[in-house]
This record gives sequence, structure tokens and C-alpha cells, in this order.
Amino acid sequence: MTVVHPINRAWITTGGTGAQNYDEFADDAEITAIIAANPRSALAVEMPHKAPESLGHTFLDSLPAAAARLAEARTAGSYAPAESVVVLYRITAPGEPAAYGLWCMVDTDQISTSADEPGLVIRNEDVFIAKVRERVALAEAVGSLLSPVLLLQTGRGDELHAALAAATEAAGAPAATDVDQTGRTHALWVVPAGPLQDELTALAGGGELVVADGNHRSLAAQTGDLPRFLAVVTTPASVSIQPYNRLVSELTVPLDELLQRLTDAGAIIQERADPAEVPARGGTVQLYAEHHSYEVTLPAADGVPAVENLDHALVERVLLRDALGLDPGDKRISYIGGDYPAGWLRGEVDAGRAELAVLIAPVTVDDFVTVNLERHKLPRKSTWFTPKARGGLVLAELG
Repeated sequence: MTVVHPINRAWITTGGTGAQNYDEFADDAEITAIIAANPRSALAVEMPHKAPESLGHTFLDSLPAAAARLAEARTAGSYAPAESVVVLYRITAPGEPAAYGLWCMVDTDQISTSADEPGLVIRNEDVFIAKVRERVALAEAVGSLLSPVLLLQTGRGDELHAALAAATEAAGAPAATDVDQTGRTHALWVVPAGPLQDELTALAGGGELVVADGNHRSLAAQTGDLPRFLAVVTTPASVSIQPYNRLVSELTVPLDELLQRLTDAGAIIQERADPAEVPARGGTVQLYAEHHSYEVTLPAADGVPAVENLDHALVERVLLRDALGLDPGDKRISYIGGDYPAGWLRGEVDAGRAELAVLIAPVTVDDFVTVNLERHKLPRKSTWFTPKARGGLVLAELG
């Protein structure tokens, strides 16, 4: 019996509601600007305290407004209801292979976070609990899930990819399309109960599922005692991993002292003539501060699992914790996804909005899958999967 199920009461966008997920932004002002330009954006519901008329209010105080916005969107026809459906999902862009997925519901009790915890859904990263609490409160306030957890099918990925490609090819015109900020087109086809739905849910649930995006949303489902959570099940052939960098707004020690602390810890540091860039491969990181760029080999630890010596783990342990004395959840650390290039990060430092940029090579898909199947845990914000599943396209009403 599969752990993947149809959405009992779905709401499918009729256009204009799609949005980047709430955690994909480097600057909250971007969220406010998007909502101002498109009040129907799902961001107005998911981040209600960032709507122009709610600035200055807390997230919790803004939840009644979020519920009112969602109810108004449904009444205005921005969403169409559907019963007991799954939804085919295709993302396309010029020069890129098509990416495929299946919108569905997945059993929450299948989430596993360690080798001794049974379950087919593997959550792979540490999370920030404050964000989890916000997602729980939002679901309770609006009675719906607006953004999916992106799950990577590791057991039958090739079969699922072929089946989804064939199903979308045969499905005719999509029920809705949406173009994201990168120019990718997101297309949806609703699949009612029947043989095709049965085939797709069986394939989607046919092997271990790894959380590629949405670690906070999956824990929110557990914390909120939801029996199932909204997901897009995708395939390894549909995704790639981009860099996930860091900005530090305020150094706790002068730059020369930071470099000395790293050297004393065993790091090898070489100043670069060229501006800091994202490394082409793992093994070194690059730093940018005070108009200087550095290539740094951080010291690995002995006798620990390989995951603890991945670049993101070394940055968290050696640079942030040991050298700067910062907890990963410190507000002075911003986690910057791959949509923001190295030049943007350097510009934030040059403009004085940050004092240090840390550029890290992306985790490979193979490393990501290996770490997860071994039931090890990646540091927070280690993987920026593309293309991203878009929020606000398919909603799951909670009953």
C-alpha cells in the first residue's frame, strides 16, 4: 500500500496566485514588493505580516488577515475546487530539460529522521523551530496548506519520470500555467480517481522519499498533528542543486582576527586577486570582506561521518561556531540561495549591509542521496534545489 494519496479537497489556481515559497528570499522587502504588485500572490497569505498594509504587525497578529485573503481569493475565483485528485506538474524553460512532479498528499507518520526511526520519508536537514511554529499557526488559521514539501523519489525515480512525462504529453492543454521570476513555466493537469491516478501514486510512493525542499513544512505537519502533508514528488532527473551561500551582517571580531583564528584552527587561507566566486567543486570555500577575497580550506575532523566534513558542515562548525561564536540560527546570519549570484553577495558587503560573504560549492545530487539513505543529517540550508516547486498553485484544504 502506497504512502502517497490523492488530495481529498484541492484548490487549483486559475492563474495569478503562484509565488516563490516564503523561505526563498534574501530580503523581506522583496516579499512586500511582490505582494504590492500582485495582491493575489500566495505570499500575501503565507507571509501576511509582510503585506504592505500589515507592516509593523507580528506574524501571529496578521493571521486573521491571511485567512480573510484566502477566503476572498476563493470567492473571487482565483482557485477552482477539485475532489480526490492528484495533479501532474511540469516545469519548462528554454535550454533546460523538462522537470516533472506529482502534487499529492503523503502520510506524516512515514517521516524518518534517523536510522532507528522507521519510515519512507527521510528528512535530511536541521531546522529553525521558530519557522516551524509559524507554519503550524498558519495552517490552523487558514485551514489549508499552500506550499508543498518537495520529495525526491529515490527507488523508482526513472519509472516515475517516464510515467509523468507520458501522462503530461497525453493530457492535452494544462488546467493552469504560471511563469516564475526566472522565466520557467509551471503547468498543471488535474488527474481524477481512476487507473492513471492509481498508477502514479503507486510509482510516487514506490521507494524511499527524501525531503529535497520543505524541511520546516514537513516538521510542521508533525508538530501540528496533521495525518498527511501536501507534497510534490519529483525525480532525480528533474532536479539539480545550486549553491547555498551565507551572509554575515556583523562580524564578532575584526577581519584580521577572524583570519588568524581560522589559521590557528588549521585552515589554509590564500588571498585571491580575482573577486570571490562560488567554488566549482567542494573542498574549499571563498570569503569576501572589506573588498578582499580569500580561498579557504577549512580543517576536517577525524573519526566522524563524511557528512560532518562536507563544506557546509565545516562552515557551520569551524567558521561560524568556533571562529565567530555564532549559532547557526543567529539573526546575523542570512542563508542565500542559488538565485542570488556571487556578484550580488559581494555587492551586499560593499554596500555595508553585510560584513562577510561565504561562498560554498553546491552539494552534489549523489552526495545528497547518499547522506540521506545513510540517515545522516545535513546542516541547515545546505541544498538549493532547482527548479523549485511553486507555492500557491495547488492548495490542500484541511478537513
